[in-house]
Amino acid sequence: MQVSEAMTRDVRVANPDETIADVAKVMAECEIGSLPVGENDRLVGMITDRDIAVRAVAQGRSPDTKVRDVMSAEVKYCFEDEDIGSVAQNMGDIQLHRLPVVSRDKRLVGIVALADIARTEGPRPSGQAVCGISQPGGQHTTTGSSPQQQQSLGAQQQWGAGEGQSGSSQQQQASGATRPQAGQTGQGGQTE
Repeated sequence: MQVSEAMTRDVRVANPDETIADVAKVMAECEIGSLPVGENDRLVGMITDRDIAVRAVAQGRSPDTKVRDVMSAEVKYCFEDEDIGSVAQNMGDIQLHRLPVVSRDKRLVGIVALADIARTEGPRPSGQAVCGISQPGGQHTTTGSSPQQQQSLGAQQQWGAGEGQSGSSQQQQASGATRPQAGQTGQGGQTE
C-alpha cells in the first residue's frame, strides 16, 4: 500500500512568525499534535506539542514566542508513492510519530501518522515503529541526539518550487533505492 492511501490530506500549515499560543490553539481545535511550518511556499520546519512543552514552556518562554524559535528546522518527510511499510520502519528508525508527505515535485500533499498506519496496515508495522520510537534519545532529550541518530539525519530537505535535489539522486537520498535507511524516507503526508 502506498502512503497516499493512508495519509491525511487536510493539512494545516503554521507560519514561522505565528506565536506558539496561536499554534497551540490550532492544535487543540484540530486535535492534532504537530503542524508543518511553511514560509514562501517552502516547508521550513515542523512544530509539535512537545516542541512547545520542552523548548518553550520548560524554558520559561512566553506564549508570544515565535514558532521559528522552537520549531524543528530539520524536516523529515516521505513521498506519497512510497510503500507504507518502509515508511513505518523509517519512522521507527528516526523516532518520529508523524511525517509530512510530499509529491515527487516536493509539494506538501498530506501527513502520515502512526495512527494512519495502524488503521490501514494493522498492528505489526505500526507496533514495530513504536518500538523504534520508544528507544532512549531523540530530538527532545536534554542531551540532544544520540550518535546513531546523528548518522541517520540524511533526508532533511526542504520543499519548494524548483528547489532541492532532483532526479534519481534525490529519490535515492530521500527514500533509498532499495531499503530506505534511517532518516531517509520517501513520499509523505500529514495526519493526526
